[in-house]
Amino acid sequence: MATQESSQSKSINTEETETNNELIVTNEPVMQTAIDTLTRFSVTKKLVLKAYGDIIPNAVAVANIITENILKGNSRIEKISLDSDITEEGMISNIQIFLLKN
Repeated sequence: MATQESSQSKSINTEETETNNELIVTNEPVMQTAIDTLTRFSVTKKLVLKAYGDIIPNAVAVANIITENILKGNSRIEKISLDSDITEEGMISNIQIFLLKN
């Protein structure tokens, strides 16, 4: 019985994270991140790609792949936000790309 309850709570937690409209871009291959983005778009119509430092070009590439290739005509970039954070290591740039699915 306890095993059943824990597996049910895990599925509930997974569903909650799937409805989250933010995706942090990592150092994974760009096409893999684009597929993850496409999967998220099956749940929501607005998605925010976030990236930090050297990963920013990957986020831009993912946004272009989604809007210009995979969902051409069915998605668009709503807004791009650039910023910098000051940390102990120095300044780290970050980007947020707001994607919309029609």
